[in-house]
Amino acid sequence: MIDEETARDQVVSTADRLFYAHGVQAVGMDAVRTEAGVSLKRIYALFPSKDDLVLAVLRHRTEQWDTGVARALAAARTPRDRMLAVFDFLAEWFREDDFRGCAFINFFGELAGGSSRVAEAVREQKTSFQRHVADLVREAGGPGYLAPQLALLAEGAQTTAAITGDPATAAHARAAAETLIGAAFSPAGRF
Repeated sequence: MIDEETARDQVVSTADRLFYAHGVQAVGMDAVRTEAGVSLKRIYALFPSKDDLVLAVLRHRTEQWDTGVARALAAARTPRDRMLAVFDFLAEWFREDDFRGCAFINFFGELAGGSSRVAEAVREQKTSFQRHVADLVREAGGPGYLAPQLALLAEGAQTTAAITGDPATAAHARAAAETLIGAAFSPAGRF
């Protein structure tokens, strides 16, 4: 018998893959059980409801997002490059075979009307990302208005790339971000 942590990880990674590929409502707990190789009784002992499992998947996705962005930031050499690093991360992610857009946006669209807990988890992740971008802009000495503009570009790129299937969307968003950064840091851009 596998230990609790391994069972939890198997269930979360399986549910993540299935929910992301097919949607939360289209995937029953029986499918998660079969794919994960963990009994329903054990799954419900670990996650008392499907919402609890969805929240665990969103926490897992947050860790993946944070790790990917941190890796891109580590490669950035200048404050300007750090502000653009998220777009470099997006460029990599959009090229993955299983890319289906932002899981947070997807889950919010599918479940937020029926689950305040899922809606709150999605809002927390989006707010955390916005704060992170604001920190990068502040560290670079940029104006406060630049942060929400860059965050909106990143969010819009995720949705557009998912709909169009075009990974070049990240490069277009990065170019727009470069224009915004250039304008914000030009003498005319500072008020």
